[in-house]
Amino acid sequence: MKSNEIDIHKELKKYFGFSQFKGLQEQVIKSILNKENTFVIMPTGGGKSLCYQLPALIQEGTAIVVSPLIALMKNQVDAIRSLSSESGIAHVLNSSLTKTEIAQVKKDISSGLTKLLYVAPESLNKEEYANFLQTVPISFVAIDEAHCISEWGHDFRPEYRNLKHIIKQLGDVPIIGLTATATPKVQEDILKNLDMTDATTYKASFNRPNLYYEVRTKTKNIESDIIRFIKQHKGKSGIIYCLSRKKVEAIAHVLQVNGISAVPYHAGLDAKTRAKHQDMFLMEDVDVVVATIAFGMGIDKPDVRFVIHHDIPKSLESYYQETGRAGRDGGEGHCLAYYSYKDVEKLEKFLSGKSVAEQEIGFALLQEVVAYAETSMSRRKFLLHYFGEEFDNETGEGGDMDDNVRNPKVKIEAKDEVVKLLEIVRDTKHLYKSKEIVFTLIGRVNAVIKAHRTDVQPFFGSGSGHDEKYWMALLRQVLVDGLLSKDIETYGIVKITKKGLDFIKKPKSFMMSEDHEYNESEDEAIVTAAKSSGVADEVLMDILRDLRKKVAKKLGVPPFVVFQEPSLEDMALKYPITNDELINIHGVGEGKAKKYGKEFLELISRYVKDNDIIRPDDLVVKSTGVNSINKLYIIQNIDRKLPLDDIASSKGLTMDALIKEMEQIVYSGTKLNIKYWIDEMLDEDQQEEIHDYFMESDSDNIEKALKEFEGDYDIDELRLMRIKFISEVGN
Repeated sequence: MKSNEIDIHKELKKYFGFSQFKGLQEQVIKSILNKENTFVIMPTGGGKSLCYQLPALIQEGTAIVVSPLIALMKNQVDAIRSLSSESGIAHVLNSSLTKTEIAQVKKDISSGLTKLLYVAPESLNKEEYANFLQTVPISFVAIDEAHCISEWGHDFRPEYRNLKHIIKQLGDVPIIGLTATATPKVQEDILKNLDMTDATTYKASFNRPNLYYEVRTKTKNIESDIIRFIKQHKGKSGIIYCLSRKKVEAIAHVLQVNGISAVPYHAGLDAKTRAKHQDMFLMEDVDVVVATIAFGMGIDKPDVRFVIHHDIPKSLESYYQETGRAGRDGGEGHCLAYYSYKDVEKLEKFLSGKSVAEQEIGFALLQEVVAYAETSMSRRKFLLHYFGEEFDNETGEGGDMDDNVRNPKVKIEAKDEVVKLLEIVRDTKHLYKSKEIVFTLIGRVNAVIKAHRTDVQPFFGSGSGHDEKYWMALLRQVLVDGLLSKDIETYGIVKITKKGLDFIKKPKSFMMSEDHEYNESEDEAIVTAAKSSGVADEVLMDILRDLRKKVAKKLGVPPFVVFQEPSLEDMALKYPITNDELINIHGVGEGKAKKYGKEFLELISRYVKDNDIIRPDDLVVKSTGVNSINKLYIIQNIDRKLPLDDIASSKGLTMDALIKEMEQIVYSGTKLNIKYWIDEMLDEDQQEEIHDYFMESDSDNIEKALKEFEGDYDIDELRLMRIKFISEVGN
């Protein structure tokens, strides 16, 4: 039966109720009805499944649909059954069925009732199923998520590799491969592996003009930022992706505590709970699903309004596919990803346990994600180029729909600096990782540099005109540009490429984006408040500083004892006017609020009123109390005068992490009496000397204190003395 003998528009209306096809659907369906091998590359939301569902329903025989996920099959089978009075019209054949159910499936296929049979690739590999399917008429075989065949795809499944042999046993049946994401390399791989190089390829544009792409710095305030974002999109559906199950649970909990209807979804939950949470999302009983990447494959919810990546994904294919779940109805879709280079390093470490071949592939895919996050060109142009499609920002649809285009970055010429950087990599003979290269440039010594005697080389410190952040940013951009490469086998070693050597010989303009500072300094003793959400009110900031000075003077203590700078910044951002709001300000606990809060709250309240300020009502982020359990434990055991190293090891903390926790406790206004511990380390005179220093200093900065004492005390001694000082003087 040729396609021209069937009125496919009439059939489309009859089965699906649509009066016209979308995009390439009509051409694809005609190709399938003409028994041609067909390859379809159609982005998520383009109506891929209809391409094989309609021809299956109107042809003789049963169509086999190979799909990697049980949840996805169930979803589609339910959808097809809703179109017909016969529930046997579509079936699933997989490991979840009982013997009785399997017998029913076979009976419905043999009688010609079943038009679509969804199978997992593993099921096709089973001899009894393969033998049975050879005895019944098959209309065609559709392979959904065909990128799973390619090891260069983002979701390689070895069991997909065997498909072509099984399909051959079924006789001369046409094959339809479908995928939502495939780079040119993966496309070639799919056609070769399915032995269908003669296939007609239909490739839809990868451009989703209604999606807005944005990347934000991942700071320590990420939870507040996400809550604020969701509250600005009140009542709208969204998905938040995290890489670990633990993080999924934690974020879902924080959202629930803050009055957002959210559920977790990951492979660690039992099937019943997963199905329930998925249905709650589809039925709009909850607004947000927090999930690992297992969620959303084939879920047909057209009105997902935002997709947030809490962690950066492992490849741009996954990123594209996951963001593609937003705005399938053509309405607004906001795709927000949080990026920090620390996350990338975590993923790199994770790769280092795999085989060399897997590492190389994983690493190459990850570098593209880094390039995407750090680029200052149009994100849409960058993404589409990755999928082999050219895009012109001036004429293309959705050209202004990303943060880089709307807020163009300041760029600076860095040609000479690139040469300097490349020469250092070349002249240190490919020994170092990024950190050591940057240290060599700025002239900082560490054990590795000393061991190789790099600190006595003439080029040591040749880049001291710029700071560490500058060189780190440049190094990453030069890596992305291919002038340097990171060696996979010797995890993280940076080498110069041929392109880099050519650049040294013949330097050309290299414009670097100045303002992508994604790395937060690790060694700050006190966490600074991350102003990811906006900018503090500078006028209020000055007034608060004056009040702090006045209060400090009255009490005879340094200003930082009253409130630290980050706390003032947070107040000037969130305008707290009640005690509850003040307690949720960065670094302010109940003790601080009680002792110093009254005057500050009165001042802010007056300021808000006099200046008609509309306060952000959604900035009080309640914590889930995990940290508070730790804090309580620390306070109780210091009261019992337990050795600090015992307290640390019983909670699995390093000494550094314990001191950080203690700092947060005293800076929030709670007393910690650690004199018993300090007496073991320092005598009375030494303690008095450090106490007097802090009393007279205008800053509690540890770096300054270290410089002042010129190595008489180590960093832990000074940090512990600072805790004792704040505790006694401030709390």
